[in-house]
Amino acid sequence: MDDSQSANGSRSDVLSRYRQAGQASAAAADLPAVTSADGPDRGAAFFDVDNTIMRGASLFHFAVGLARRKYFSGSEILGFGVKQVKFVLSGSEDLEDMASATEAALSFVEGRPVSELQALGEEIFDDSMVDKLIPGTLALAQGHLDAGQQVWLVTATPVELATVIAQRLGLTGALGTVAQVRNGVYTGHLDGPPLHGLAKAEAVRAIAAREGLDLQECSAYSDSSNDIPMLSAVGHAVAVNPDSVLREHARENGWTIRDFRRREQVKQYALPAASGAGGLALGLAIGYAAARTRRP
Repeated sequence: MDDSQSANGSRSDVLSRYRQAGQASAAAADLPAVTSADGPDRGAAFFDVDNTIMRGASLFHFAVGLARRKYFSGSEILGFGVKQVKFVLSGSEDLEDMASATEAALSFVEGRPVSELQALGEEIFDDSMVDKLIPGTLALAQGHLDAGQQVWLVTATPVELATVIAQRLGLTGALGTVAQVRNGVYTGHLDGPPLHGLAKAEAVRAIAAREGLDLQECSAYSDSSNDIPMLSAVGHAVAVNPDSVLREHARENGWTIRDFRRREQVKQYALPAASGAGGLALGLAIGYAAARTRRP
């Protein structure tokens, strides 16, 4: 096999794994209780979460809540934080590296019941995440709901936490990274790769196929250039609080740009303190979310 054949095979394998992650996420998503609209050409809206719907990383806020509830030991926090810092400093976008870092995060919930984490997610959202929501983006989501469209969250955050956020906001559902579960308990491993980059676009396509949506009538919202594949998969792309790469790409492609940030908020959430609960948050947020904030 020559180099070109090897490269094509490698790329095919990577795309297959992205597709696997997207399809696993779509399969894990609950069907909406009521179909939002009738007809074959229905639209929907797909929203990224971190810095799009919510200031900062959703997993960061969740981790802080868990730390306050003494969910982890100091040695666990330290060991995990070291692994995640190494992952971020390496700058890797490799699926195997991202999966390894994500599974390191999942080691914290290995052996824990899914129901326990879901209950904690609801409690922490109500206690400390609701005030991190971005009103401007919520208004955009509500506009789609008022128009009779489905509204989905699409995030690298674990699907259970993403589903809690979607439920609390009255949205249709959530697509997120799927953790492996056996008999209602986390195994500490992933069910496919993390929902990142191209995998998000695959998840959106899978949901569109399942729900009979017309992607050209759909909208997508994100702050990150890593989500350009998802934004490009729909007919109406909106860059919300965009990073510099996404802002330039949006301008070049005539996409709408909406910026709801205030300067002091950017400073506040740009770099969590690397001590105490912040140290745990740094590790966990990196484990699931930091890969999406690095520029391609």
